[in-house]
Amino acid sequence: MFGSDEGDRGGDQVEAEGPATGTDEPAPLSDSAPPKRRRAAGEPSAERSEGDHLMPWETGGDRAPAGSSDSSSRVSVVDEQPPRPAPPAGASEEDYKWHTYRVYPSGQPDAVEFIDVYKSFGRSAILRGLNMGLPEGMVSMIIGPSGTGKSVCIKHMVGLLYPDQGDVLVHGESVPSMPDDDLFDMRKKFGLLFQDGALFGSMNLYDNVAFPLRQHTEKSEDEVEEIVMHRLGEVGLSDARTKMPNELSGGMRKRAGFARALVLEPDILLFDEPDSGLDPVRTALLGELILEIHRDMMEAAKKKQKEHLPTFCVITHDVLTARRVADYINVLWKGRIVEAGPSEDMLNSENPFIRQFLSAESEGPLTMD
Repeated sequence: MFGSDEGDRGGDQVEAEGPATGTDEPAPLSDSAPPKRRRAAGEPSAERSEGDHLMPWETGGDRAPAGSSDSSSRVSVVDEQPPRPAPPAGASEEDYKWHTYRVYPSGQPDAVEFIDVYKSFGRSAILRGLNMGLPEGMVSMIIGPSGTGKSVCIKHMVGLLYPDQGDVLVHGESVPSMPDDDLFDMRKKFGLLFQDGALFGSMNLYDNVAFPLRQHTEKSEDEVEEIVMHRLGEVGLSDARTKMPNELSGGMRKRAGFARALVLEPDILLFDEPDSGLDPVRTALLGELILEIHRDMMEAAKKKQKEHLPTFCVITHDVLTARRVADYINVLWKGRIVEAGPSEDMLNSENPFIRQFLSAESEGPLTMD
């Protein structure tokens, strides 16, 4: 599927949002967690009780028809919009006049949910009352202008950052409220593809992909090799197992990072601007690969009757990638969701900002300011 053209080697690195790690290698998940924030009294609980709804594999993962009822509060099936929230402190209604906060129903429970999340770095307010969901079993996208907090959202999902206010739920469990041991176990639900693959420079391709298995499992080397070669085959890198990262093109490094993110069979896979530094053809091919892997994981999850269907979240501001790949789109601007919903609804939205952004037009609410 992919060539190994060296011409895209070392593509331009998109500036990451939020605090930088200062290293080209992936930062280890910290063993020290920020202070815990318990859910305040009176806040709604998203935990499911037994019998609330069928397992995904019992329904085949199909979307529920609009208007159908479900006892789980985490399943969006009815197009009912809450009252318009007030703008954040220091902002006016004019600043948020294009934010309709409309959320079109997905018919699926949210694998990840942000509830009124605020996050600032010093005087810079990034998330300003974010309410957002990533429906289970779908390829979701978080898109929006640069600097709006898209990558900051990823750090909140895995507990590397905690909200100043609000809550983040993963499969109904509050991340900020988790004890450290539960937090570390929860992180194993995630796979992450960094912007440039973030391979260890001192390891060859095979050892990079095998690293999570050796670090987090007790599998034998024969089992590790079987899994690693299977994943390398999926991304078209079986013949490159002995190459070092500096011998790989930019596209090959991303695919290697993709293979590494898959080896632990995560429930949720996060892609932080996977198209950055790639030419249009390789961007399209990577999008096809994401869809192909998601289909394969969906079939495997149903066959194994897993409790949760695989959920992909792609962070991007590439409109063509969103049009090709997304099942569900969250449009983030000024720290809040403008609108969110299945891609068909979003691509046909009448909101001037949504139409401008998804059509890549120069005329509209979004300017260079």
